[in-house]
Amino acid sequence: MGGNGSGTAEKRPNTQLGSWFVRSGWSKGELARQVNRRARQMGAHHISTDTSRVRRWLDGEQPREPIPRILSELFSERFGCVVGVEELGLRAAHRSPSASGVDLPWAAPQTTALLSEFSRSDLMLARRGFLGTSLALAAGPSLIEPMQRWLVPVPPAPGAPAAPESGSARDRARGVRLSAPELDLLEATTAMFRQWDAQCGGGLRRKAVVGQLHEVTELLQEPQPAAVATRLFKVAAELAQLAGWMSYDIGLQPTAQKYFVLALHAAKEAGDRPLGAFILSSMSRQMIHLGRPDDALELIHLAQYGSRETATARTQAMLYAMEARAYAGMGRPSRVKRAVRMAEETFEDTVPGEPEPDWIRFFSEAELNSENAHSYRDLAYVAGRSPTYAALAAPIMERAVELFAKDAEHQRSYALNLIGMATVHLLQREPERCAVVARQAIPFAQQVRSERVNTRLRKTVDTAARDFGTVAEVIHLGEELARRLPEAEAV
Repeated sequence: MGGNGSGTAEKRPNTQLGSWFVRSGWSKGELARQVNRRARQMGAHHISTDTSRVRRWLDGEQPREPIPRILSELFSERFGCVVGVEELGLRAAHRSPSASGVDLPWAAPQTTALLSEFSRSDLMLARRGFLGTSLALAAGPSLIEPMQRWLVPVPPAPGAPAAPESGSARDRARGVRLSAPELDLLEATTAMFRQWDAQCGGGLRRKAVVGQLHEVTELLQEPQPAAVATRLFKVAAELAQLAGWMSYDIGLQPTAQKYFVLALHAAKEAGDRPLGAFILSSMSRQMIHLGRPDDALELIHLAQYGSRETATARTQAMLYAMEARAYAGMGRPSRVKRAVRMAEETFEDTVPGEPEPDWIRFFSEAELNSENAHSYRDLAYVAGRSPTYAALAAPIMERAVELFAKDAEHQRSYALNLIGMATVHLLQREPERCAVVARQAIPFAQQVRSERVNTRLRKTVDTAARDFGTVAEVIHLGEELARRLPEAEAV
Protein backbone atom coordinates (compact mmCIF):
# COMPACT_ATOMS: atom_id res chain seq x y z
CA MET A 1 0.00 0.00 0.00
CA GLY A 2 2.96 2.33 -0.64
CA GLY A 3 2.71 5.82 -2.02
CA ASN A 4 -0.60 6.89 -0.45
CA GLY A 5 -1.52 10.54 -0.82
CA SER A 6 -1.25 13.12 1.91
CA GLY A 7 -4.73 14.47 2.48
CA THR A 8 -8.04 14.92 0.77
CA ALA A 9 -7.66 18.53 -0.43
CA GLU A 10 -8.70 19.29 -4.00
CA LYS A 11 -5.99 18.15 -6.36
CA ARG A 12 -4.85 19.57 -9.69
CA PRO A 13 -3.07 17.49 -12.34
CA ASN A 14 0.69 17.39 -11.82
CA THR A 15 1.72 18.82 -15.19
CA GLN A 16 5.44 18.70 -14.33
CA LEU A 17 5.40 15.00 -13.53
CA GLY A 18 3.15 14.42 -16.54
CA SER A 19 5.64 16.13 -18.87
CA TRP A 20 8.58 14.01 -17.68
CA PHE A 21 6.41 10.88 -17.81
CA VAL A 22 5.30 11.46 -21.42
CA ARG A 23 8.86 12.20 -22.57
CA SER A 24 10.16 9.06 -20.86
CA GLY A 25 8.11 6.80 -23.13
CA TRP A 26 7.17 4.59 -20.17
CA SER A 27 3.68 3.20 -19.64
CA LYS A 28 2.02 3.61 -16.24
CA GLY A 29 2.50 -0.09 -15.56
CA GLU A 30 6.19 0.05 -16.49
CA LEU A 31 6.81 3.02 -14.19
CA ALA A 32 4.99 1.23 -11.36
CA ARG A 33 7.16 -1.86 -11.84
CA GLN A 34 10.35 0.21 -11.80
CA VAL A 35 9.28 2.00 -8.62
CA ASN A 36 8.55 -1.33 -6.90
CA ARG A 37 11.85 -2.83 -8.01
CA ARG A 38 13.84 0.20 -6.81
CA ALA A 39 11.96 0.21 -3.51
CA ARG A 40 12.84 -3.46 -2.92
CA GLN A 41 16.49 -2.72 -3.66
CA MET A 42 16.36 0.01 -1.01
CA GLY A 43 14.76 -2.33 1.51
CA ALA A 44 11.41 -0.50 1.40
CA HIS A 45 9.40 -3.70 1.04
CA HIS A 46 6.15 -2.00 2.09
CA ILE A 47 5.97 -0.18 -1.24
CA SER A 48 3.53 -1.79 -3.67
CA THR A 49 2.67 0.56 -6.52
CA ASP A 50 0.29 -0.19 -9.39
CA THR A 51 -1.08 1.52 -12.50
CA SER A 52 -3.92 3.23 -10.64
CA ARG A 53 -1.48 4.67 -8.12
CA VAL A 54 0.66 6.17 -10.91
CA ARG A 55 -2.50 7.65 -12.43
CA ARG A 56 -3.31 9.33 -9.11
CA TRP A 57 0.19 10.82 -8.93
CA LEU A 58 -0.30 12.27 -12.40
CA ASP A 59 -3.68 13.60 -11.28
CA GLY A 60 -1.98 15.52 -8.45
CA GLU A 61 -1.77 13.15 -5.49
CA GLN A 62 1.41 13.72 -3.47
CA PRO A 63 3.14 10.40 -2.65
CA ARG A 64 4.98 9.94 0.62
CA GLU A 65 8.69 9.24 0.94
CA PRO A 66 10.55 7.35 -0.39
CA ILE A 67 8.43 7.55 -3.58
CA PRO A 68 9.49 11.13 -4.56
CA ARG A 69 13.15 10.22 -4.13
CA ILE A 70 12.71 7.02 -6.15
CA LEU A 71 10.98 8.89 -8.96
CA SER A 72 13.77 11.47 -8.98
CA GLU A 73 16.40 8.73 -9.34
CA LEU A 74 14.48 6.90 -12.07
CA PHE A 75 13.89 9.99 -14.21
CA SER A 76 17.49 11.19 -13.64
CA GLU A 77 18.80 7.89 -14.94
CA ARG A 78 16.33 7.88 -17.84
CA PHE A 79 17.32 11.33 -19.10
CA GLY A 80 20.99 11.38 -18.07
CA CYS A 81 20.63 14.57 -16.02
CA VAL A 82 19.63 15.52 -12.49
CA VAL A 83 15.82 15.59 -12.24
CA GLY A 84 15.06 16.90 -8.78
CA VAL A 85 12.00 16.07 -6.72
CA GLU A 86 10.72 19.63 -7.07
CA GLU A 87 11.14 19.48 -10.86
CA LEU A 88 8.66 16.59 -10.81
CA GLY A 89 6.14 18.77 -9.02
CA LEU A 90 6.55 16.75 -5.83
CA ARG A 91 7.33 17.84 -2.28
CA ALA A 92 10.70 16.83 -0.94
CA ALA A 93 11.13 15.63 2.62
CA HIS A 94 12.66 18.23 4.93
CA ARG A 95 16.43 17.96 4.94
CA SER A 96 19.13 19.69 6.87
CA PRO A 97 21.64 21.71 4.80
CA SER A 98 24.16 18.85 4.96
CA ALA A 99 21.69 16.07 4.14
CA SER A 100 23.13 15.68 0.67
CA GLY A 101 26.24 14.32 2.35
CA VAL A 102 28.86 16.55 0.73
CA ASP A 103 29.36 19.37 3.26
CA LEU A 104 31.52 17.43 5.71
CA PRO A 105 34.18 18.36 8.27
CA TRP A 106 37.68 18.52 6.83
CA ALA A 107 39.41 16.71 9.69
CA ALA A 108 41.12 13.33 9.90
CA PRO A 109 39.04 11.70 12.68
CA GLN A 110 35.73 12.68 11.07
CA THR A 111 36.92 11.59 7.62
CA THR A 112 37.93 8.19 8.97
CA ALA A 113 34.66 7.76 10.87
CA LEU A 114 32.53 8.74 7.88
CA LEU A 115 34.44 6.42 5.55
CA SER A 116 33.98 3.57 8.00
CA GLU A 117 30.28 4.24 8.55
CA PHE A 118 29.45 4.67 4.87
CA SER A 119 31.38 1.63 3.65
CA ARG A 120 29.87 -0.51 6.42
CA SER A 121 26.35 0.60 5.51
CA ASP A 122 27.02 -0.13 1.85
CA LEU A 123 28.25 -3.64 2.64
CA MET A 124 25.34 -4.42 4.96
CA LEU A 125 22.68 -3.54 2.41
CA ALA A 126 24.19 -5.95 -0.14
CA ARG A 127 21.79 -4.88 -2.87
CA ARG A 128 23.67 -2.87 -5.44
CA GLY A 129 24.68 -0.25 -2.90
CA PHE A 130 21.31 1.45 -2.34
CA LEU A 131 21.52 3.29 0.96
CA GLY A 132 17.86 4.03 1.55
CA THR A 133 16.46 7.53 1.18
CA SER A 134 19.27 9.28 3.06
CA LEU A 135 21.27 10.11 -0.10
CA ALA A 136 20.56 12.80 -2.63
CA LEU A 137 22.71 14.13 -5.45
CA ALA A 138 24.24 17.53 -4.77
CA ALA A 139 24.74 19.99 -7.62
CA GLY A 140 25.38 23.67 -8.13
CA PRO A 141 26.64 25.77 -5.19
CA SER A 142 25.68 23.06 -2.65
CA LEU A 143 28.32 20.84 -4.31
CA ILE A 144 30.94 23.33 -5.50
CA GLU A 145 31.26 25.47 -2.37
CA PRO A 146 32.12 22.59 0.02
CA MET A 147 34.63 21.21 -2.50
CA GLN A 148 36.45 24.55 -2.63
CA ARG A 149 37.49 23.99 0.97
CA TRP A 150 39.77 21.22 -0.30
CA LEU A 151 42.39 23.94 -0.85
CA VAL A 152 42.05 25.55 2.58
CA PRO A 153 44.60 24.38 5.18
CA VAL A 154 42.89 22.95 8.23
CA PRO A 155 44.72 23.69 11.49
CA PRO A 156 44.91 20.92 14.09
CA ALA A 157 42.15 20.93 16.66
CA PRO A 158 43.08 22.63 19.94
CA GLY A 159 44.70 20.15 22.26
CA ALA A 160 44.93 17.44 19.58
CA PRO A 161 47.73 15.00 20.41
CA ALA A 162 50.66 14.85 18.04
CA ALA A 163 50.89 11.78 15.85
CA PRO A 164 53.07 9.14 17.52
CA GLU A 165 56.49 8.61 16.05
CA SER A 166 57.27 5.47 14.13
CA GLY A 167 58.38 2.71 16.42
CA SER A 168 57.02 4.27 19.59
CA ALA A 169 56.38 2.13 22.64
CA ARG A 170 52.67 2.90 22.36
CA ASP A 171 52.53 1.42 18.84
CA ARG A 172 54.43 -1.69 19.83
CA ALA A 173 52.23 -2.21 22.88
CA ARG A 174 49.02 -2.06 20.87
CA GLY A 175 50.41 -4.17 18.07
CA VAL A 176 49.02 -1.92 15.31
CA ARG A 177 52.24 -1.20 13.43
CA LEU A 178 52.13 -2.06 9.76
CA SER A 179 55.31 -3.11 8.07
CA ALA A 180 56.45 -1.61 4.79
CA PRO A 181 55.68 -4.86 2.92
CA GLU A 182 52.13 -4.84 4.35
CA LEU A 183 51.59 -1.28 3.14
CA ASP A 184 53.06 -2.21 -0.24
CA LEU A 185 50.57 -5.07 -0.45
CA LEU A 186 47.63 -2.77 0.31
CA GLU A 187 48.75 -0.42 -2.47
CA ALA A 188 49.27 -3.31 -4.90
CA THR A 189 45.81 -4.68 -4.09
CA THR A 190 44.28 -1.30 -4.88
CA ALA A 191 46.05 -1.28 -8.26
CA MET A 192 44.75 -4.80 -8.93
CA PHE A 193 41.17 -3.72 -8.18
CA ARG A 194 41.61 -0.82 -10.59
CA GLN A 195 42.74 -3.20 -13.32
CA TRP A 196 39.76 -5.50 -12.71
CA ASP A 197 37.41 -2.53 -13.01
CA ALA A 198 38.89 -1.57 -16.40
CA GLN A 199 38.56 -5.14 -17.67
CA CYS A 200 35.24 -6.22 -16.16
CA GLY A 201 33.24 -3.07 -15.36
CA GLY A 202 32.04 -1.75 -12.04
CA GLY A 203 29.43 -4.39 -11.32
CA LEU A 204 31.69 -7.34 -10.65
CA ARG A 205 34.16 -6.31 -7.93
CA ARG A 206 32.54 -3.27 -6.33
CA LYS A 207 31.72 -4.96 -3.02
CA ALA A 208 35.26 -6.29 -2.76
CA VAL A 209 36.59 -2.74 -3.12
CA VAL A 210 34.15 -1.44 -0.50
CA GLY A 211 35.18 -4.25 1.84
CA GLN A 212 38.86 -3.41 1.40
CA LEU A 213 38.10 0.26 2.04
CA HIS A 214 36.34 -0.63 5.28
CA GLU A 215 39.36 -2.67 6.41
CA VAL A 216 41.68 0.27 5.74
CA THR A 217 39.48 2.65 7.72
CA GLU A 218 39.65 0.25 10.67
CA LEU A 219 43.43 0.50 10.51
CA LEU A 220 43.16 4.30 10.44
CA GLN A 221 41.04 4.24 13.59
CA GLU A 222 44.01 2.79 15.48
CA PRO A 223 47.02 4.90 16.49
CA GLN A 224 49.49 4.93 13.60
CA PRO A 225 52.86 6.59 13.02
CA ALA A 226 52.47 9.74 10.94
CA ALA A 227 54.13 8.27 7.86
CA VAL A 228 51.97 5.14 8.02
CA ALA A 229 48.78 7.17 8.52
CA THR A 230 49.64 9.26 5.45
CA ARG A 231 50.03 6.15 3.29
CA LEU A 232 46.84 4.65 4.68
CA PHE A 233 44.87 7.81 3.92
CA LYS A 234 46.23 7.69 0.39
CA VAL A 235 45.10 4.06 0.01
CA ALA A 236 41.71 4.98 1.48
CA ALA A 237 41.38 7.87 -0.99
CA GLU A 238 42.18 5.63 -3.95
CA LEU A 239 39.80 2.90 -2.80
CA ALA A 240 36.99 5.40 -2.13
CA GLN A 241 37.52 6.95 -5.58
CA LEU A 242 37.39 3.49 -7.13
CA ALA A 243 34.26 2.56 -5.16
CA GLY A 244 32.71 5.79 -6.39
CA TRP A 245 33.76 5.12 -9.97
CA MET A 246 32.33 1.59 -9.89
CA SER A 247 29.10 2.91 -8.37
CA TYR A 248 28.91 5.53 -11.13
CA ASP A 249 29.55 2.87 -13.76
CA ILE A 250 26.56 0.80 -12.67
CA GLY A 251 24.22 3.76 -12.24
CA LEU A 252 24.34 4.40 -8.47
CA GLN A 253 24.84 8.15 -8.78
CA PRO A 254 24.20 9.43 -5.20
CA THR A 255 26.35 6.60 -3.79
CA ALA A 256 29.11 7.43 -6.27
CA GLN A 257 29.11 11.09 -5.36
CA LYS A 258 29.35 10.35 -1.63
CA TYR A 259 32.37 8.09 -2.20
CA PHE A 260 34.05 10.74 -4.36
CA VAL A 261 33.56 13.37 -1.66
CA LEU A 262 34.97 11.09 1.03
CA ALA A 263 37.87 10.20 -1.27
CA LEU A 264 38.71 13.90 -1.66
CA HIS A 265 38.72 14.32 2.12
CA ALA A 266 41.09 11.35 2.49
CA ALA A 267 43.38 12.69 -0.26
CA LYS A 268 43.58 15.98 1.63
CA GLU A 269 44.61 14.13 4.80
CA ALA A 270 47.28 12.32 2.74
CA GLY A 271 48.55 15.67 1.45
CA ASP A 272 48.27 14.37 -2.13
CA ARG A 273 47.15 17.24 -4.36
CA PRO A 274 47.42 15.36 -7.69
CA LEU A 275 45.29 12.52 -6.31
CA GLY A 276 42.74 15.08 -5.14
CA ALA A 277 42.71 16.56 -8.65
CA PHE A 278 42.08 13.10 -10.09
CA ILE A 279 39.13 12.60 -7.72
CA LEU A 280 37.71 15.98 -8.72
CA SER A 281 38.02 14.93 -12.37
CA SER A 282 35.91 11.84 -11.56
CA MET A 283 33.29 14.10 -9.99
CA SER A 284 33.46 16.31 -13.07
CA ARG A 285 32.89 13.36 -15.37
CA GLN A 286 29.83 12.40 -13.33
CA MET A 287 28.43 15.92 -13.69
CA ILE A 288 28.95 15.77 -17.46
CA HIS A 289 27.10 12.46 -17.51
CA LEU A 290 24.25 14.05 -15.52
CA GLY A 291 23.95 17.01 -17.88
CA ARG A 292 25.58 19.63 -15.65
CA PRO A 293 28.62 20.88 -17.62
CA ASP A 294 28.81 24.14 -15.63
CA ASP A 295 29.38 22.18 -12.42
CA ALA A 296 31.84 19.93 -14.23
CA LEU A 297 33.87 22.94 -15.34
CA GLU A 298 33.98 24.37 -11.82
CA LEU A 299 35.28 21.07 -10.47
CA ILE A 300 37.95 20.79 -13.17
CA HIS A 301 39.16 24.34 -12.62
CA LEU A 302 39.39 23.59 -8.91
CA ALA A 303 41.43 20.48 -9.72
CA GLN A 304 43.74 22.40 -12.05
CA TYR A 305 44.30 25.20 -9.58
CA GLY A 306 45.01 22.84 -6.71
CA SER A 307 47.52 20.66 -8.54
CA ARG A 308 49.18 23.04 -10.98
CA GLU A 309 52.60 22.80 -9.31
CA THR A 310 52.56 19.12 -8.37
CA ALA A 311 50.76 17.14 -11.11
CA THR A 312 52.68 15.30 -13.82
CA ALA A 313 52.22 16.21 -17.49
CA ARG A 314 49.98 13.17 -17.95
CA THR A 315 47.66 14.30 -15.15
CA GLN A 316 47.58 17.85 -16.45
CA ALA A 317 46.74 16.58 -19.95
CA MET A 318 43.88 14.54 -18.50
CA LEU A 319 42.51 17.64 -16.76
CA TYR A 320 42.68 19.68 -19.97
CA ALA A 321 40.81 16.91 -21.80
CA MET A 322 38.08 16.94 -19.16
CA GLU A 323 37.94 20.74 -19.38
CA ALA A 324 37.24 20.33 -23.10
CA ARG A 325 34.41 17.89 -22.32
CA ALA A 326 32.81 20.42 -19.98
CA TYR A 327 33.10 23.27 -22.49
CA ALA A 328 31.59 21.01 -25.17
CA GLY A 329 28.53 20.43 -23.02
CA MET A 330 28.23 24.20 -22.63
CA GLY A 331 28.44 24.72 -26.40
CA ARG A 332 31.63 26.83 -26.39
CA PRO A 333 33.62 25.71 -29.46
CA SER A 334 36.59 28.08 -29.16
CA ARG A 335 37.17 26.97 -25.57
CA VAL A 336 36.83 23.32 -26.59
CA LYS A 337 39.45 23.69 -29.31
CA ARG A 338 41.86 25.45 -26.97
CA ALA A 339 41.47 22.81 -24.24
CA VAL A 340 41.87 19.98 -26.78
CA ARG A 341 45.06 21.59 -28.08
CA MET A 342 46.41 22.04 -24.54
CA ALA A 343 45.64 18.39 -23.74
CA GLU A 344 47.53 17.23 -26.84
CA GLU A 345 50.50 19.51 -26.27
CA THR A 346 50.77 18.69 -22.58
CA PHE A 347 50.51 14.97 -23.26
CA GLU A 348 53.50 15.28 -25.58
CA ASP A 349 55.51 16.47 -22.56
CA THR A 350 55.07 13.12 -20.77
CA VAL A 351 58.40 11.44 -20.15
CA PRO A 352 58.57 7.71 -20.98
CA GLY A 353 59.45 5.75 -17.86
CA GLU A 354 58.77 8.69 -15.54
CA PRO A 355 57.50 7.43 -12.15
CA GLU A 356 53.78 8.12 -11.93
CA PRO A 357 50.97 6.97 -9.63
CA ASP A 358 49.03 3.95 -10.82
CA TRP A 359 45.72 5.85 -10.90
CA ILE A 360 46.83 7.99 -13.88
CA ARG A 361 48.22 5.08 -15.89
CA PHE A 362 44.85 4.72 -17.66
CA PHE A 363 45.36 8.04 -19.45
CA SER A 364 47.12 6.70 -22.52
CA GLU A 365 47.24 7.96 -26.09
CA ALA A 366 44.04 5.98 -26.66
CA GLU A 367 42.28 7.73 -23.76
CA LEU A 368 43.50 11.14 -24.91
CA ASN A 369 42.04 10.56 -28.37
CA SER A 370 38.85 9.22 -26.83
CA GLU A 371 38.23 12.27 -24.65
CA ASN A 372 39.02 14.75 -27.41
CA ALA A 373 36.82 12.91 -29.91
CA HIS A 374 33.94 12.83 -27.44
CA SER A 375 34.37 16.57 -26.88
CA TYR A 376 33.85 17.27 -30.58
CA ARG A 377 31.05 14.69 -30.73
CA ASP A 378 29.27 16.35 -27.79
CA LEU A 379 29.80 19.76 -29.35
CA ALA A 380 28.19 18.49 -32.56
CA TYR A 381 25.06 17.48 -30.63
CA VAL A 382 24.88 20.77 -28.71
CA ALA A 383 25.26 22.66 -31.99
CA GLY A 384 22.26 20.89 -33.52
CA ARG A 385 24.02 17.87 -35.00
CA SER A 386 26.68 20.00 -36.66
CA PRO A 387 28.44 18.13 -39.51
CA THR A 388 31.50 20.33 -38.99
CA TYR A 389 32.15 19.11 -35.44
CA ALA A 390 31.19 15.56 -36.35
CA ALA A 391 33.88 15.66 -39.04
CA LEU A 392 36.40 16.81 -36.43
CA ALA A 393 35.40 13.97 -34.11
CA ALA A 394 35.52 11.17 -36.69
CA PRO A 395 39.28 10.70 -37.30
CA ILE A 396 40.15 11.12 -33.62
CA MET A 397 37.49 8.60 -32.58
CA GLU A 398 38.75 6.17 -35.23
CA ARG A 399 42.25 6.48 -33.77
CA ALA A 400 40.94 5.82 -30.25
CA VAL A 401 39.09 2.70 -31.43
CA GLU A 402 42.21 1.49 -33.23
CA LEU A 403 44.37 1.90 -30.13
CA PHE A 404 41.87 0.38 -27.69
CA ALA A 405 41.48 -2.64 -29.99
CA LYS A 406 45.09 -3.49 -29.10
CA ASP A 407 44.56 -2.97 -25.35
CA ALA A 408 43.19 -6.11 -23.69
CA GLU A 409 43.16 -4.43 -20.26
CA HIS A 410 40.63 -1.69 -21.02
CA GLN A 411 37.69 -3.62 -22.48
CA ARG A 412 35.06 -1.22 -21.19
CA SER A 413 36.82 1.74 -22.80
CA TYR A 414 36.98 -0.15 -26.08
CA ALA A 415 33.23 -0.78 -25.94
CA LEU A 416 32.46 2.85 -25.07
CA ASN A 417 34.56 4.09 -27.97
CA LEU A 418 32.94 1.70 -30.42
CA ILE A 419 29.61 3.14 -29.31
CA GLY A 420 31.06 6.65 -29.60
CA MET A 421 32.15 5.89 -33.17
CA ALA A 422 28.65 4.64 -33.94
CA THR A 423 27.16 7.94 -32.71
CA VAL A 424 29.56 9.89 -34.93
CA HIS A 425 28.35 7.86 -37.93
CA LEU A 426 24.79 8.77 -36.97
CA LEU A 427 25.75 12.45 -36.89
CA GLN A 428 27.22 12.02 -40.35
CA ARG A 429 24.02 10.30 -41.49
CA GLU A 430 25.76 6.99 -42.16
CA PRO A 431 23.33 4.45 -40.63
CA GLU A 432 24.93 1.42 -42.26
CA ARG A 433 28.36 2.23 -40.83
CA CYS A 434 26.76 2.99 -37.46
CA ALA A 435 25.15 -0.46 -37.42
CA VAL A 436 28.44 -2.20 -38.26
CA VAL A 437 30.36 -0.51 -35.43
CA ALA A 438 27.55 -0.79 -32.88
CA ARG A 439 27.27 -4.50 -33.60
CA GLN A 440 30.97 -4.88 -32.73
CA ALA A 441 30.25 -3.42 -29.27
CA ILE A 442 27.58 -5.98 -28.36
CA PRO A 443 29.95 -8.80 -27.29
CA PHE A 444 31.85 -6.40 -25.03
CA ALA A 445 28.60 -5.16 -23.51
CA GLN A 446 27.83 -8.78 -22.69
CA GLN A 447 31.24 -9.27 -21.06
CA VAL A 448 31.56 -6.16 -18.89
CA ARG A 449 29.14 -5.35 -16.08
CA SER A 450 28.65 -1.68 -16.89
CA GLU A 451 25.37 0.19 -16.90
CA ARG A 452 27.10 2.98 -18.82
CA VAL A 453 27.96 0.63 -21.68
CA ASN A 454 24.48 -0.90 -21.73
CA THR A 455 22.69 2.44 -21.57
CA ARG A 456 24.81 4.13 -24.23
CA LEU A 457 24.50 1.18 -26.58
CA ARG A 458 20.72 1.03 -26.18
CA LYS A 459 20.41 4.79 -26.61
CA THR A 460 22.51 4.70 -29.79
CA VAL A 461 20.46 1.86 -31.25
CA ASP A 462 17.20 3.63 -30.30
CA THR A 463 18.40 6.82 -32.01
CA ALA A 464 19.39 4.89 -35.12
CA ALA A 465 15.97 3.23 -35.20
CA ARG A 466 14.21 6.56 -34.79
CA ASP A 467 16.20 8.34 -37.49
CA PHE A 468 16.80 5.47 -39.92
CA GLY A 469 14.20 2.88 -38.99
CA THR A 470 13.70 1.63 -42.54
CA VAL A 471 17.39 0.82 -43.16
CA ALA A 472 17.86 -2.96 -43.16
CA GLU A 473 21.15 -2.88 -41.24
CA VAL A 474 19.56 -0.78 -38.48
CA ILE A 475 16.60 -3.13 -38.22
CA HIS A 476 18.93 -6.12 -37.92
CA LEU A 477 21.03 -4.29 -35.31
CA GLY A 478 17.98 -3.72 -33.12
CA GLU A 479 16.96 -7.36 -33.41
CA GLU A 480 20.46 -8.57 -32.54
CA LEU A 481 20.72 -6.28 -29.52
CA ALA A 482 17.33 -7.45 -28.22
CA ARG A 483 18.41 -11.07 -28.63
CA ARG A 484 21.94 -10.86 -27.22
CA LEU A 485 21.47 -8.18 -24.55
CA PRO A 486 17.84 -8.19 -23.39
CA GLU A 487 16.70 -5.57 -20.89
CA ALA A 488 16.77 -8.09 -18.03
CA GLU A 489 20.54 -8.34 -18.35
CA ALA A 490 21.11 -4.68 -17.60
CA VAL A 491 23.33 -4.15 -14.56
